[in-house]
Amino acid sequence: MFRGATTINLDSKGRLAVPTRYRDLLVEESQGQMVCTIDLHQPCLLLYPLPQWEVIEQKLSRLSSMNPAERRVQRLLLGHASECQMDNAGRLLIANTLRQHAGLTKQVMLVGQFNKFELWDEETWYQQVREDIEAEQSAVEPLSERLQDLSL
Repeated sequence: MFRGATTINLDSKGRLAVPTRYRDLLVEESQGQMVCTIDLHQPCLLLYPLPQWEVIEQKLSRLSSMNPAERRVQRLLLGHASECQMDNAGRLLIANTLRQHAGLTKQVMLVGQFNKFELWDEETWYQQVREDIEAEQSAVEPLSERLQDLSL
């Protein structure tokens, strides 16, 4: 399980060093094989261990290519999916097209989301956090049943 937000640097080649606390788990779970794709709703990237991505691919394969909305989701997620292999130094090379999509520069936030990571430009991440907190503080829509039952 991946959790927490960590500031990391992209090097000049577009590589990021995976924090050491995740490396052993990623090697064990996926031999360091990862898949990176775009997020459909946020200006960030999604980074999955290969076995987790294969679950997503199976779900996407069940969508209809004849339904325009379903085809769009397939096209965007699969069309942007890029395999990346963690090297011996624990680094991942993120494809240039993906880095451009998310506006990733030098400072990047790696955000654990249970079975995957989100990759954010650091400044964009902090702005999103501020917007999310403000939205929660001024929420006028009723909480979903699941949120009403959530006890922290």
